[in-house]
Amino acid sequence: MPLPKEHSYTSKDYWNLPEGKRAELIDGQFYDMAPPSRIHQKLVHLISYTIENYIRNHDGDCEVYPAPFAVNLDAADENWVEPDISVICDKSKFTDRGCSGAPDWITEVISPSTQSHDYLKKLWLYQKYNVREYWIVNPATKSVMVYDFKNGESASYSFNDQIPVAIYNSDLKICISELL
Repeated sequence: MPLPKEHSYTSKDYWNLPEGKRAELIDGQFYDMAPPSRIHQKLVHLISYTIENYIRNHDGDCEVYPAPFAVNLDAADENWVEPDISVICDKSKFTDRGCSGAPDWITEVISPSTQSHDYLKKLWLYQKYNVREYWIVNPATKSVMVYDFKNGESASYSFNDQIPVAIYNSDLKICISELL
């Protein structure tokens, strides 16, 4: 006897979540999002602010969006995520609801409840849908994993390191400890 098929959700279900309910839709399945901690929000704010300043000071075309900001990674309508920070350089990807297609750079700040999700499921998902660069910022270990998918490279840094941003040809470097 075959196993019962899991229910698969779509954009319609995502956009009809109850008011105030935050979840991500990955491969047709919902994943609840817990409220972020204070240090999580502080890191998201400071990193976003640093990127925004760099873009403005260099007359850049990219835009920075901290969460909550909806990103539809695929046309199949079953992957809606809310990265902590999304940097989008292709303005044709913007819709009234968020971003349609992969951002150029995504940063996730780890929370204890999302650690395996960010290191495994989202890592695979972001690589699959052609995000150019993915940072995983871990406040507990004071470390940052950087994945430069475009060039097939990855590296681990501490909060004290000057971390080069690949989408800006390493012209922008961010030292997390200097932001705190």
